Amino acid sequence: MQNIFYILGILIMKREETIDYNIKAAWHGISRMYNQQALKFDGTMSIGYALLNISSDEGIAAMKIGPLMGLEPRSLTRLLKSMEEKGLITREVDKNDKRSVRVFLTREGKKMKEKSRETVLKFNEVVREEIPERKLNVFFEVLQEINRMIEKNNIYEKALQ
Repeated sequence: MQNIFYILGILIMKREETIDYNIKAAWHGISRMYNQQALKFDGTMSIGYALLNISSDEGIAAMKIGPLMGLEPRSLTRLLKSMEEKGLITREVDKNDKRSVRVFLTREGKKMKEKSRETVLKFNEVVREEIPERKLNVFFEVLQEINRMIEKNNIYEKALQ
């Protein structure tokens, strides 16, 4: 009987009261903000995030970027092509594994990576100035627990018990 009331409660719940809506709305706002900053440098948030995941010295295997960013192969290919056209990266066959391609930052790519890094650090700095550490700690704990539940794949099993 308790489960029925729980399910009915969810059905009449406003989207603003749902956890996923608030996470998505916050990420959408952050994404928009990062894209506005990136536009100042002829970039995008996706480009900035990719640059942050490429080692300035050693580069990265191209196939490792997609999973780090949650991109499908086609989207990754388009992103890398765009970055190459903008002169931010070069792609080279891996010296140790001829089947693999490594992505390296160009001088321009390193400059834009630094701008991306500064943007992320500034955002974190401002948030940490405005929100008390104890609240941020709870926020991180909650997000980590949600991620653990998702990884265990037991969200719906628990909800329907």
